[in-house]
Amino acid sequence: MSFFDSLAAAFKGGAVTARAPLGRSYISPWAEAFDWRGGDARGPMNYPTATREAYLGNPVAQRAVRLVAEGIGGAPVNASHPEAAALVGATSAGQALLETLASQMLLHGNAYVQVLRDAEEAPAELFALRPERVSVVPDASGWPVAFAYKVGERALTLPALDDFGQPNVIHIRGFHPTDDHYGAGCLEAADDAVAVHNAASRWNLSLLDNAARPSGAMVYDPGEPGATLSADQFERIKSELTAAYTGQSNAGRPMLLEGGLKWQAMALTPADMDFATLKAAAARDIALAFGVPPMLLGLPGDATYANYREANRALWRLTLLPLATKILSALAEGLAGWFPGLTLGVDLDRVPALAEDRERLWSMVSGADFLSPAEKRTMLGLAPEVAR
Repeated sequence: MSFFDSLAAAFKGGAVTARAPLGRSYISPWAEAFDWRGGDARGPMNYPTATREAYLGNPVAQRAVRLVAEGIGGAPVNASHPEAAALVGATSAGQALLETLASQMLLHGNAYVQVLRDAEEAPAELFALRPERVSVVPDASGWPVAFAYKVGERALTLPALDDFGQPNVIHIRGFHPTDDHYGAGCLEAADDAVAVHNAASRWNLSLLDNAARPSGAMVYDPGEPGATLSADQFERIKSELTAAYTGQSNAGRPMLLEGGLKWQAMALTPADMDFATLKAAAARDIALAFGVPPMLLGLPGDATYANYREANRALWRLTLLPLATKILSALAEGLAGWFPGLTLGVDLDRVPALAEDRERLWSMVSGADFLSPAEKRTMLGLAPEVAR
């Protein structure tokens, strides 16, 4: 038995065994050197830092991600096998699977679903792994043969397939033009816009902390050429200015200057720098990167759609449905070995935002007398009628 076969045998054994660390795990030299935090193969973006700045520190990016992820997580799903529908719609370790996978695809561009088995080797649970902890382990030809899961100094290798050719991990990835194994997330395109938006917010906060006045310079004019402040005088003046003239409580306090000192404003005013417009432009870029109409995020100046209903329909058509189709198709492909002919998809007839579109489609198809009933069912996405 090969090493990977023995590892697969150790890996099989139900949810408890699958989650427990193996006594001896293997990480290939390639995978060990492969690190998202600055590695060339995954690009220069530092994912943990980027997610903290965007999802945890930026209201526009977080709302955009939640709008898409929660929409997909709550979408009605059609499945040809009820058992598979239960797996996909379940909550695993406190996480709603589809919502978690959608968030990971938006932020990271990759999602990894571990298939946990019961005693009869049937899928018992689908668990979404943290994507920044997973690395693809390729063989000599470059094809993925395993997935390395690393937490701190502890590492675990999960074979891509078990002894029966069934997947242990389902890898869902977005398109990346320059990478063979990893996808690109929306956050990578929105990273600069998030940085600009956060910097503008910090600027406004600093402006309030400093009495909302433009900064300037203390100019020393002693009257004698070559005369300068001593180091002690400089430190004393700096500490007194910080203590007495900064902060909200000191707003508008008059400044008393002596000893040849004068105040000279030197920074641009907020109106000159136009930070409000800069923030709005950055916010629109963030919404664009995540595929969310700015109107749905409450951003000012958006007139692309006539009303919220049109914007919501565009969100479903252009963002939610394509991403949901990608996720559900990948899950159906990964579970097809246990559920032959499995199909997973969003039930468009039960999506309120698409009710008008579906009504028009039903009217058009119903009025097409040249189509047979079977052809009409096919056009509407319905299963063939069962003969009685």
